Amino acid sequence: MTDMAMDSTAVLNWPADSMKDRPSRQETIELLLVDDDHDFRAAACMELEDLGFAVTGMSDGDTMFDHLDSGNRVDVIVLDWKMPGRRGVDFLTPLRERRIAAPVIFFTGVPATAHESAALDGGAIDFIDKARGLPILAKRIRRIMEAGMPRKDTAEEIRLGALCLRPGIRRATWNGADANLTVTEYNIVEFMVSRAGDHVTYRAIYDCVHCAGFVAGSGDEGYRTNVRSTVKRIRNKFRALDADFAEIENFAAFGYRWRSADT
Repeated sequence: MTDMAMDSTAVLNWPADSMKDRPSRQETIELLLVDDDHDFRAAACMELEDLGFAVTGMSDGDTMFDHLDSGNRVDVIVLDWKMPGRRGVDFLTPLRERRIAAPVIFFTGVPATAHESAALDGGAIDFIDKARGLPILAKRIRRIMEAGMPRKDTAEEIRLGALCLRPGIRRATWNGADANLTVTEYNIVEFMVSRAGDHVTYRAIYDCVHCAGFVAGSGDEGYRTNVRSTVKRIRNKFRALDADFAEIENFAAFGYRWRSADT
């Protein structure tokens, strides 16, 4: 196995007794891992392959952009926070400029709340402490990829006041204008709207896009920071369309609610 620093690899043939836990060859997720630590990258690529991914490992952002500019397929990008001369977050704007739609996840050994907030505000979909291990990263990737798949078992549109949700393609509009929500942001809005008028807890909001019981941020209550940051971004996107937007109400130390049509 090579990489560009540790290059693309084939999917392994799994033992029969483990096939139920592995994606089929047609469903294999193409993962791009960018980390300047050669030893960690080599070990991570091998473990992620054992967990069922097709992995391309790279040592820096320039190599990543060369790979993407050459038209190579990628389903998800995993970035380290600290790399020589640049932070991983500095790559988010160039990725958007290239119209790379693959979700970006930070997998880092410096899980400071300020870094997490900057990553999520910059458009990353998740921020995970390396200490949680690669199996947790693998679960988060699969959850994110599943959330991004079109759904055929939902209503074509959900309307509430000026809001229109289209679950099949996970798009939200306000007075006809697209709110440009990420998949995670859309899922949170749909979750709150499905309970419009009712209070939903920080934990419930977090669990609707993460596996139940998952912990992020600093300490057991760190997920609150994650939820607040995400809801702030959602509000700002709607307020960019309507300065009077006030549908999301906060209840301190508890959570949020989406106002019902009659409140």
